[in-house]
Amino acid sequence: MLNALGQPQSLLLLGGSSEIGLATARRLVRERTRRVHLAGRPSAALTAAADELTALGADVQVHAFDAADTDTHEEVIGKVFAEGDIDLVLLAFGVLGDQLHDEREPMAAVAVARVNYLGGVSSALASAQALRRQGHGALVVLSSVAGERARRDNFIYGSTKAGLDALAQGLGDSLRGSGARVMVVRPGFVRGRMTQGMPEAPLATTPQAVADAILTGLRRGSGTVWVPGALRFVMSGLRHLPRPVFRRLSAR
Repeated sequence: MLNALGQPQSLLLLGGSSEIGLATARRLVRERTRRVHLAGRPSAALTAAADELTALGADVQVHAFDAADTDTHEEVIGKVFAEGDIDLVLLAFGVLGDQLHDEREPMAAVAVARVNYLGGVSSALASAQALRRQGHGALVVLSSVAGERARRDNFIYGSTKAGLDALAQGLGDSLRGSGARVMVVRPGFVRGRMTQGMPEAPLATTPQAVADAILTGLRRGSGTVWVPGALRFVMSGLRHLPRPVFRRLSAR
């Protein structure tokens, strides 16, 4: 349960080696979150993440979780909740893909969609059901501004985030009155492993800044968080640009 300061005491991180997810977990542990469940594919990075959070003072458990293996999500998430209430579920997994390659190889595009969208559908719904049953808690879903309007250079990735974003919004509405809630986070370009080597976009941010925004949004009870906040107004304008104009801008 939340402590006297309203801080979550337990965290389930889906995407246990995610840079944004781990930046958020570090902040939460420093603010007295005591139980952390890291769910991800077994790897040296996942083990290192568990060791780091343990050293910070958390009781950490690691669970094998493959975002693409949707048949296993309900079982994995169910086992975590069976061990005790979870105050916060952070859905932080995702893959960027290679736009030009994936256009030529449709099954590669399907693989991106399987992780980003189908994996999000199964794990978000399973988490929401568990939160509803326990009567409290928050599901934070990492979306992206890429889902706000499809661009030529990343429309496959953007389409998966658009679907995930719509799902999360509807899921939040479905949980009203249950004691549980959903918060959607829409970062812009995040400097990190996923974007390494890519030209930096305007209003770029960092995993640490996204983590700060997540914690601020949770404290405020926000339904949607933009990172940085100025992107809310930028995207409001871009969303209504005539398509020929937007096409020219997004091609630059």
